[in-house]
Formats: sequence, C-alpha cells, structure tokens
Amino acid sequence: MNLKIAVLSGDGIGPEVVMQAKKALYAISTAFDHEFIFEDAFIGAIAIEKSGKALPTQTLNLCLNTDAILFGAIGDPKYDNDPEAKIRPEQGLLQLRQELGLYANIRPIKPYKEILEASPLKRELLEGTDLVFYRELTGGLYFGEKTLNEEGTFATDLCSYSKEEIVRISRLAFAAAQKRRKKVTLVDKANVLETSRLWRKVVKEVSKEYPDVELDFLLVDHAARYLVMQPNRFDVILTANLFGDILSDEASVLTGSIGVLASASIGDKHAIFAPIHGTYSKVKGKNIANPFGSILSAAMMLEHFGLHKEAKKIYDGIEKAVQLKVVTQDLNPDSKFGTNEIGEFIINFILDREDLLYFNNDNVNIGRSTIV
Repeated sequence: MNLKIAVLSGDGIGPEVVMQAKKALYAISTAFDHEFIFEDAFIGAIAIEKSGKALPTQTLNLCLNTDAILFGAIGDPKYDNDPEAKIRPEQGLLQLRQELGLYANIRPIKPYKEILEASPLKRELLEGTDLVFYRELTGGLYFGEKTLNEEGTFATDLCSYSKEEIVRISRLAFAAAQKRRKKVTLVDKANVLETSRLWRKVVKEVSKEYPDVELDFLLVDHAARYLVMQPNRFDVILTANLFGDILSDEASVLTGSIGVLASASIGDKHAIFAPIHGTYSKVKGKNIANPFGSILSAAMMLEHFGLHKEAKKIYDGIEKAVQLKVVTQDLNPDSKFGTNEIGEFIINFILDREDLLYFNNDNVNIGRSTIV
C-alpha cells in the first residue's frame, strides 16, 4: 500500500514523540513492503511564530490532499498566560477539525497489566478494563455561537446539536461495539439539557439498527464516578463533545500515564492520528517524553487503512516493551530509557531483530543508545 502522510508535529514534545511514530512506520513499510511518504508542516504556536496563523493555508492544503495526518501536540505556556491573545495555538486544531469534517474522536483506554501500579487506582479496580470513547467532535458548546457584552460582564456559549450530527457518530460507536463486547453506554445530562434529551431519542432510534448491541444510559456525573470506581463496566462510551473531552481525560489516569494513550479523529474523507497528551514543554528536548501514545496512534492509522497485521506488530511491540520494562520515567521513575531508546526498541521488534534483550538498565542510559 502507498500512503501519503502529513506530519504535523506541532509544539513542545510533539516533534520528539512523532519522530518515534515515524520510525515505527518506516520499519513497518520495510517489513511489510509498503510505501509511506511523509511531508511535514507547521501548526500551533510554531506556525504562529512563522506565519502569524495557527493553521497556515499551506498546512491546510497539505492535509486536504493527503491520505492521513500524523499529529503531535500544540500549545505554548506564553499563550496560556495571556488571556488577551487574539490568536491561540489551539485555534489551529479546532479549525483543522472543522475544515476536514472530523466529527468523531476515538480514544481507547486499556491499562497494561504489568504497570497497573503506576495508576492511582487499585489493581483490583483496573483489572479487565478495556473501553473506548466515541466523542462527537464538531458540535456542541465548543462550536456554538459565543457572545460577550461590551462591559465584559456577561457571556454565553450556545450548545446545539442536529439529528444528523448525532446519527453519524452513533453508527460508528455501535459498529465498533459489534466488534468488541457489544455494549454502548450513552453519557449525557438528559435530566437538565434539551440537547441531551435529543441525544437519547436519536441514539435509541439508531440502536434499532444494531439489535445485537446492548444500549444503556448514564448521566455524566454518574459516569465520572463509575470511571474511577468500576471502569471495567464500560465497553464503548458514546457522548457529546464537552462531556467526552472531560471524561476521556479523567479516564487517562487509569493507565498510569497520559503518555501511553492514542486517539483518532475521523470524518468521511480525512483522519488525524495523535497522542492525547499535551505539549509538556518543560521536558522538551530532554529525551524523557513517553512516545508510546504517538507510536500507538500510528498503529491506529494502520488499522484505519485495514492494515491489521501491521498494526498488531506495533501493539505487540509496545506490549513487549512494557513486559521488559523498557519504559520512560513517567511509568518507572528509575528507568534509564529515553524517548529515542524506546523508538529504537520498537523498530527492532518490528524488524524481528534478535538484540531486544540488550535493553537493560546496565547498558542503556537516557540520551545514549548502543544500537547500530
């Protein structure tokens, strides 16, 4: 298969972790006889510095004319601390989602049994947890009409949804559940919000198309509680933009580190694959950022194109790295492995090299690798 991939590494640790994902994809192309062509472009804070725009026209045009997008992270503390900033890095991502019609965010949450102790939750609560969020991505409060009076003392954010917006992501969620444990949980606030009541009505209708899938409902406050008390009760969580944003970040603590989680944002024609962590700028350039999330996002990209054997090779490589404790310091404070070393480990695994066991704490130090 030939794929043209836009690489939007972004800001902070984005370029470091995306580089490891690219290395994994290069290894996959060698092992399975594919051709992946990468083209880099700017987005976020670095794009603002270079062009004055968070999403330059050149970057958008590239994304519109590629098969998929490999994304890093965007943001910079100087914008976080400036409430008066007219242009913000995050605006680039929101605009890109709209321009590409990316209406569904998919975020799997599956803790690795070997590192359950890294999570703040007890092992017995985490065992058996394997869930995935289907978050609506282009509607709701984030994209509704916003107002602020001249005095700056009164503001509104309109939350609106159409039946069509709800139907299209619901079908994706139910189809995913058919390949998993056949259960969809709709999370909403139907006791208060009219939009949530519309969600319930529409999702019930859609569920009739999938009679083999169980559908249940949870109010968002109850769902937040169950995510930390009984996370293994969930299979597919379907929810609106705001609720999905908050709950999926809450669920990220289940794995022990936000650095091990990947996501996909998809539409009818385009797709972005990215780790869910932020820019983590204070460790930029120190070779200690966890690249698992970015590498796993590359695996999700392969699955998107039906390359399931290739994706499994990456998933198995991450599993092996965890088993051998080839992890960064967020998962093991005593680890001497860095971002680059983990990337090299995954390459070796994909290419079936026999020197995996060289990765031990006596031979490897952060920032230095003996791989040739």
